[in-house]
Amino acid sequence: MTVVFAVLAYGVWGSVFQGLERWGYDLGVRATDKPPSDRVAVVAIDDASIANLGRWPWPRDLHARMIRVLAQGGAKAIGSTVLYSEAQQDAGLAYVNALVESFMQSPLVNEVPQEVTALREQIQALRATGVNRQPVQALQTLERESALTNSLGSDIEQLALQFLEAQDALNTDAKLAAAFAQANNVIQAMIFELGQPQGRPDQPLPDYVQASALVNVQTAEAQPIPTVAAFPPIAPLGQAAVGIGHLSLTADVDGAQRYEPLVLEHFGAYYPSLPLMLAARALNLQPEDIEVRLGEGVRLGGLTIDTTADLRMYNYFYGENNGNAPFAVDSFFDVLNGNIPPSKYRDKLVLIGASAAGIGDSVATPVAAQMPPVVSLAHTVSSILEEHFFVRPAWAGWAGLAAFLLGAIWLIAGLPRLGAGIAAIITLILALGLFLTELVLMVTQSMWIPLLIPVVFLVLGHIAMTVKRLRVTERLKMASELEGAESNKMLGLAFQGQGQLDMAFDKFRKCPVDEGLLDVLYNLGLDYERKRAFGKAHAVYQHMAQHQPNFRDLQDKLKRAKKLEETVILGGGSNGAGATLITAGDDMEKPMLGRYEVVKELGKGAMGTVYLGKDPKIGRTVAIKTMALQQEFEADELEDVKARFFREAETAGRLAHPNIVTIYDAGEEHDLAFIAMEFIKGYDLTRHTKSAGLLPVGDVLKLIADAAEALDYAHNQSIVHRDIKPANLMWLPDDRIVKVTDFGIARITDASKTKTGMVLGTPSYMSPEQLSGRKVDGRSDIFSLTVTLYQLLTGQLPFQADSMATLMYKIANDPHAPALTLRPDLPESIEAILVAGLQKDLDQRYARAGELASALRAVQVAS
Repeated sequence: MTVVFAVLAYGVWGSVFQGLERWGYDLGVRATDKPPSDRVAVVAIDDASIANLGRWPWPRDLHARMIRVLAQGGAKAIGSTVLYSEAQQDAGLAYVNALVESFMQSPLVNEVPQEVTALREQIQALRATGVNRQPVQALQTLERESALTNSLGSDIEQLALQFLEAQDALNTDAKLAAAFAQANNVIQAMIFELGQPQGRPDQPLPDYVQASALVNVQTAEAQPIPTVAAFPPIAPLGQAAVGIGHLSLTADVDGAQRYEPLVLEHFGAYYPSLPLMLAARALNLQPEDIEVRLGEGVRLGGLTIDTTADLRMYNYFYGENNGNAPFAVDSFFDVLNGNIPPSKYRDKLVLIGASAAGIGDSVATPVAAQMPPVVSLAHTVSSILEEHFFVRPAWAGWAGLAAFLLGAIWLIAGLPRLGAGIAAIITLILALGLFLTELVLMVTQSMWIPLLIPVVFLVLGHIAMTVKRLRVTERLKMASELEGAESNKMLGLAFQGQGQLDMAFDKFRKCPVDEGLLDVLYNLGLDYERKRAFGKAHAVYQHMAQHQPNFRDLQDKLKRAKKLEETVILGGGSNGAGATLITAGDDMEKPMLGRYEVVKELGKGAMGTVYLGKDPKIGRTVAIKTMALQQEFEADELEDVKARFFREAETAGRLAHPNIVTIYDAGEEHDLAFIAMEFIKGYDLTRHTKSAGLLPVGDVLKLIADAAEALDYAHNQSIVHRDIKPANLMWLPDDRIVKVTDFGIARITDASKTKTGMVLGTPSYMSPEQLSGRKVDGRSDIFSLTVTLYQLLTGQLPFQADSMATLMYKIANDPHAPALTLRPDLPESIEAILVAGLQKDLDQRYARAGELASALRAVQVAS
């Protein structure tokens, strides 16, 4: 047992048992009571601030106002967690810049003043000749009293000053940079992309980022976490900040945050985290004063921070004190408007960050299931300043192994020699001792020695040895055999009569097998066959064969059930245990789903299988899409998902449009939910999304316009598709018609998760608001349909990336590559349609899908 447990705990099921150790660590954190630093304050961009100051992102002059308020209040340092990796330009600034350029190049500035000067010189020259004195004097008087001479120059200068003032008023980046420079205490956050680099960087980091690099480094074999890319703030802000720190949080394997990477390595240079830079600022230290001991920790003035080998600090998380949060979180709006006096932040480290829903993802910590990242950073800064971090010494693993061996020696050599009572007491003392040792070391010494695996080994080992000693297994077996056989048999027959065959079989297996029970089991096997559950029928026949293999035609039944068990499964895989229904062979009736006769399988999708079916009453051929909801969702959410499934099917069934697949029926049969819909003799557009298989441009414009009109019709019925992509657009090449399918299916799984934890959907086609979890309307479908249009025209997606996080960032922030650069033969007016349909701001997108359809048809007519 010792060997088996060691293999399972430290090998096969290592992640499960390490989860137990993480639970022990979290318990130790919660059991520790330490006061947080009073030098840390949080100003949160919360829901109230968004409601009062406007939708996110805000103009940067609003952030500049906050920086000035905190600086006037005497803040020691300001940690800005808002990322400024791109310039923010007011829409009017470009117009004013164009006016200035035009003004500076106009004759009014470049020619008229010179011409006035030349005219004056000519008049003076004429006067000097002495001819026609009277006209010359009149011209001289006119020149002297003219506005060209008296006010032109000052008017030009005044107009130029007004242009410059307009430029300054609209340049929000410059305002924020000026606020940074004036405060002279802002430490700006930036993001590094973690990963092992394979070559050299595309370009060096800006000088203002390199200025924060750590140079006081003691070399060693161990290295910090490497990075492959960086996203620095824009130059005006980076140059105005007094320092830059990274915000690259690293989560544990369960998604919770327990440690902070104090230093990251970027192509041979070492960069500090934002909390480390803030703590250094609090101690009046510069980056060159931070000593990095690779493989050991970081020294910050008189503070020594012990870390893991890759310089991650197990930071402390503070609990509530009498119901009060450890760090007061003030609203950005209240601070900005003076509801909270700025003097509150005198000599404090102020962290500015988001806590509003939809702006930043919350993180799980040992003390809270959801915590805004800016609050988590406050815990980290306080952990550094107060030295409230935990240490896992290098010998912690050996200590855990020694405890495991101690438990093994006790179970092997000590427990069998003592009585049951004394042995139980000693095991309890050992288990509690190890558990309390881990807890006490965390609470008193801030030292984490994982000892819960040896504790579990002691408890399970003691139970196993006790069961073996007292022969509990044999006694349980005897008690099971003496259980009321007749009662179980009657219960089994009752369950069988109600159609609950699995429960019936469970009861029958508890009964002694005699001739009467064999007849009952034989009938149970036939009932399973009628339900096409041949895997379960085979299990019944095997149970019978163990007692009387020659009963009736039992051997033939076994062979037939075994063969059918390995046949293609309807609604599942080929595993008989999970089978519920199979397609019919030549010697049996065809299976039914509701009132529909299943003819054959058409294909498989992410949620289930599609079959060709027939309504025997009216002879209609249909496509039947099945979904094994019980396999995809947990029991506690299954009823809600089923209700949503039929509600969405009913809603989609109301749609009657020539370019929308008609839904005839929905139901549930054999643990499968199914939808019967119009059978389409065609294929989806996925095969035309590659360069080698593109459709003619005219066909693409027509079919996308038709799909847009279908979506416009659905949107008018208050129905949003939510999963528009080529796979959900069916093309009938003979009729040259496109039909939109799977209305409402995406919503059935919305906000639910599959067993693997992945949210269902196709991120490449999702709109920015759908990716961020905001409420969507028909304009989200317009974005997805425009992505599909782009792919059908060019053979490429408009947004591509190597990782899901980068892809989502590009969809939400980056412009798409112009389609004409990929395919120059496209009509030039196509690009305007793509730009309008792929707007990040949904208010700037087409308001209705019908507008997209009209625009496409106009291009189609023009070309």
